[in-house]
Amino acid sequence: MYRRFIHDLILEALADTSVIVINGARQTGKSTLCRHLMKEALPQARYVTFDDVTALAAARADPAGFIAGLPPHVVLDEIQRAPEILLSIKKSVDEDRKKKRFILTGSADVMTLPKLSESLAGRMEIHTLHPLSQEEIAGEKSNFLKALTGEDADFNTRPVSRGDLLKRMTVGGYPEALERENPERRTRWFQSYIHSILQKDIRELANIEGLSDIPDILRLIAARAANLLNLTDISRLSGVSATTLNRYYALLRHVFLIAEAPAWTPNIEGRLVKSPKVFLNDSGLLCYLRGETPESLMRARTNIGAVTENFVFNEISKHLDRSHTDMRLYHFRTHKGRKVDFILENNRKDLFAVEVKAAESVKSDDFKGLRYLKSLRPEHFRKGVVLYTGAEIVPFGSDLFAVPIAALFLRR
Repeated sequence: MYRRFIHDLILEALADTSVIVINGARQTGKSTLCRHLMKEALPQARYVTFDDVTALAAARADPAGFIAGLPPHVVLDEIQRAPEILLSIKKSVDEDRKKKRFILTGSADVMTLPKLSESLAGRMEIHTLHPLSQEEIAGEKSNFLKALTGEDADFNTRPVSRGDLLKRMTVGGYPEALERENPERRTRWFQSYIHSILQKDIRELANIEGLSDIPDILRLIAARAANLLNLTDISRLSGVSATTLNRYYALLRHVFLIAEAPAWTPNIEGRLVKSPKVFLNDSGLLCYLRGETPESLMRARTNIGAVTENFVFNEISKHLDRSHTDMRLYHFRTHKGRKVDFILENNRKDLFAVEVKAAESVKSDDFKGLRYLKSLRPEHFRKGVVLYTGAEIVPFGSDLFAVPIAALFLRR
């Protein structure tokens, strides 16, 4: 059993917040997390899932009566299926905010439900549950984010073999996939998972035809992971109209299968790329869609770069979500080809930059994007690192370091 690092954040929120929203893709462990929270903090709570057709019918038929019949503490799973009850939840918590606690989970982005933001503004705290982080799998918290954003560059870690790193990338962080040691059984799980998303979530979210097109579109996106989003190109290759493709793409984001890093576009001279970079929510799912294995990545070095960058994006996103930070994650690129894979920026405009290299050695030229960024914003640039697959932490000048990717999840 894996302890989720947002567990303690939610416990803190339960002390003073009436409604906790836990978003995340299906099979990331939301229900398991909620049962642990109930056992630890809300032992008298009732658990209701709207995957149960009877509970769903009751909530839709009489939202006020349904909520009135619940105990003060309740977990409502898959809330996006019953948005009708949100006003009744608002009324219930307004009657006694100190005693009422609702945990709402959603496998679709419930923040896109107008009734949620309108009804529960000021009454809720939102958390995202990703597939397991490599930290959670290892059972230890790394100090990567602290070392990157702090005064000291204490990126302490221990070596990990290239083979082990490639296995971590191809397995990913879905709990069920992790339990399957046999790669063929893991492939079968991912196949069933995509089918389940189509039938349960996307079909319910939108009354659309052509659901069979979406897996092909998802594969086309996976083939372009860690690159700039170009829906025109995908529309041409898939034969799906631009309007329909935009709708499908929004649905895939809505169910958390894909994510974006927006472009960092400060007010500086020169032409900057403003398109986001697109990523899959899990490197294991990405490798399944691309047909990659540790052996294929070892053979085809041209493919490993995108997979590695997607893996790093996932891990940094999880670091940010489980920490108390105001950091936002971006990418940076100019039309002349200068780029930085990731920029973390806080409310003070401090910049912390990360470049990703799927190589076991680093040279000075690998820092050219970080040096360019530093020249643009010398007053705000604080630190830059090149994450690579080697084993040593090496300084490359003032505030620039080569750091093993293992620093994201392993400590000495």
